[in-house]
Order: sequence, then C-alpha cells, then structure tokens
Amino acid sequence: MNKPSVYFETTVVGHIAARQQSDIIVAARQLSSCRWWACRDKYRIVISQVVIDECSAGDSTAATERLELLADMEVLALTSDAESLATELILRHGIPRSEPRDALHISLAAVHGIQFLVTWNFRHIANAETRASIEQICRDCGYNPPSICTPDELLGA
Repeated sequence: MNKPSVYFETTVVGHIAARQQSDIIVAARQLSSCRWWACRDKYRIVISQVVIDECSAGDSTAATERLELLADMEVLALTSDAESLATELILRHGIPRSEPRDALHISLAAVHGIQFLVTWNFRHIANAETRASIEQICRDCGYNPPSICTPDELLGA
C-alpha cells in the first residue's frame, strides 16, 4: 500500500528544530509538530529547494539543525509547470505578490500530485479566507490541490 504523500513546509521544520518557546501557542505547535514528526514513517515526505533555502537562512547553528531534519528527503523538482502555477496563484490573488515562496510551496505540491501540505503558515497558506481561492486556482490550472493542513489535522488530533 502506498503511503500518503506530504509536502513538509518550512514552518513545521522550524517548530521541530526550534528551542522550546515560552509562548503557550508556539509551545503547543512545537509539541504537535514533534508528535507528527515521531509518526513520519507513515508518510512519504517530500520537500523542495525552497524549503532547503529557507531552512538554510539565519543563525548557522539553527540552520544546521533544521537542515539535519531534511537529510535524505525526496526533493521535488522545480518545473516550468510549478512556476506557472505559482505565478497564477499570485496573479489571481490566492497568495500575495510579496510571498512568491509560499506560492511555490503550494504549486510544487499540486503539480507533483502530493496529497497533503503540512504547515503552520496561517497568514498565506493555511488561511480560511484564502484556502478556497488557492484550491480553485489549482483546479482551474488542471491540478488537484494538496490538502493544506497543520500537523494536528494530519494526525487527527
């Protein structure tokens, strides 16, 4: 049986690798992310060069810890189809023009037929106000959108 496929977006990587936070909401997200990570063998987890680039930024020690989580993961190819869909997501206001990487996360998952995109990005990706628009743009362009969810949702918590 095939494992469900999951695009592992940068915000989840950050929550797993980060030092324990005192903010109760962030701490809860960190715990949820780590619980999901403990069950990762249930999934075919994929990333992209965008995730690698974002995880490489900032403090070098923290970047190294984030990148260690990504070792040996399947990296999706950035195709012209993914670039075109990302452009459509921005032009049709599914994703703000200022956030091209977020559009790429979604488009890469959609173009490669990934079932889930796991994220903590409520501002531009897992946003109740824009999710329907994102999904419709993907469909209009001929792709099934990934189910955008948090680690909690993916675990059924």
